[in-house]
Amino acid sequence: MYANSRDTIFALASGLGRSAIAVFRISGPGCSAALAALTLGPKFPVRRAVLRTLRHPRTFEPIDRALITRFEAPSSFTGEDLAELSVTGGRAVISATAQALLLVPGLRPAEAGELAWRAFVNGKLDLSEVEGLADLVDAETEAQRRQAQRIAGGALRRECEAIRAMLISAMAMIEAQIDFSDVEDAENLTLNSVKRAAQTARDRIDRALAGAKAAGRLREGFVVVIAGPPNVGKSTLMNALAGRDVAITSPFAGTTRDLIEVFLDLRGYPVVLVDTAGIRDTNDPVEREGVDRALRRAKHADLTLWLDDQDGSPPPFAEGQALAVRTKIDLPESRSASARFPFAISAKTGEGVDKLLDAIGDLAEERLSSSEPAVLTLERHRQAFQEAKDSLSSVLAPEASEPELIAEDLRRAAAALDRVVGRIGVEDVLGEIFSRLCVGK
Repeated sequence: MYANSRDTIFALASGLGRSAIAVFRISGPGCSAALAALTLGPKFPVRRAVLRTLRHPRTFEPIDRALITRFEAPSSFTGEDLAELSVTGGRAVISATAQALLLVPGLRPAEAGELAWRAFVNGKLDLSEVEGLADLVDAETEAQRRQAQRIAGGALRRECEAIRAMLISAMAMIEAQIDFSDVEDAENLTLNSVKRAAQTARDRIDRALAGAKAAGRLREGFVVVIAGPPNVGKSTLMNALAGRDVAITSPFAGTTRDLIEVFLDLRGYPVVLVDTAGIRDTNDPVEREGVDRALRRAKHADLTLWLDDQDGSPPPFAEGQALAVRTKIDLPESRSASARFPFAISAKTGEGVDKLLDAIGDLAEERLSSSEPAVLTLERHRQAFQEAKDSLSSVLAPEASEPELIAEDLRRAAAALDRVVGRIGVEDVLGEIFSRLCVGK
């Protein structure tokens, strides 16, 4: 998957741009030699930060005073010899350090996700923890951070191991039945024990599956579509909710043609606002496409805000949840009719916008929360747990009595859980997972 797993690699582990500190990682068998080429002085102690002058490997010109920490295999992030160089976070220092590292013999830049790949190969991370790490890098809200941190910290691995232990116990019992089928009364005793263990495992899988939808929505964001006829204040509301001018407002109908999306952190939950074209009959093919896109987006949204400044006509779609919102209540004629609407706002003056925002927050929190701590954050996880559940349902069927068939169903359930953490059959997903990580991971 990567060029050569025995190469010594380096990468900037902190973000690009100006900062107080920038951190480079070096990992591989040539780690100590690379440090010797970049510094003068005694060898570096293990797991203790040391302040040294970082120098150009050819001219020995000083680059910066760096705080250097060395780790020996296997007690490091990657499971290899590893060093972290903390340097001043200015662009010039970062560039000079990267150029110096490039000149060290045997050292090459890491590819995206290569450090995490080595941690996975060396047993420091399982596949679900790598996925959690990638989500942690991408997390934009507090709720997303908490969820990603659970997975990166091994919550899904521990859940898989707990269920798998139940399955292994059941498999041992059914294998004993196969091996000692001539023992009197052994068959019924073993079969009942196996089914009890399978039922306990399936109940735990059900609890995990119950939170999968909310976990997936939290990862992707709660989608709120702003829809309605032309010139009812959709783009003005979008700007008011976003707190900045992201959509063009105009008194002329048809200004918005394409979908405009803005991310919003609401009470720590991710909300995606979508401004859409005014919905009306039109002969303009471009505007017609905009109307079609608006209807499709509203159909699949978590919530649609249906804006109206006239008679309160219902939205032209039945799917999904919608809130009727009366707009432009700063105008006398609109305020007089606002009592018929659950929400009445003036995006221009801000009146009623906070109440609407609170309602969106309540719905997002309700939809993105679950009674059980979420562990199935990806569709890949959900499918594997569903496959394990289906196999256990075969074990628990009233007609299931053949020990060999029950043993095979138990093995299939265990194999599905093994795929989640990367023990077997994950080659087709590895590239996609590790490519999501930044180079420094």
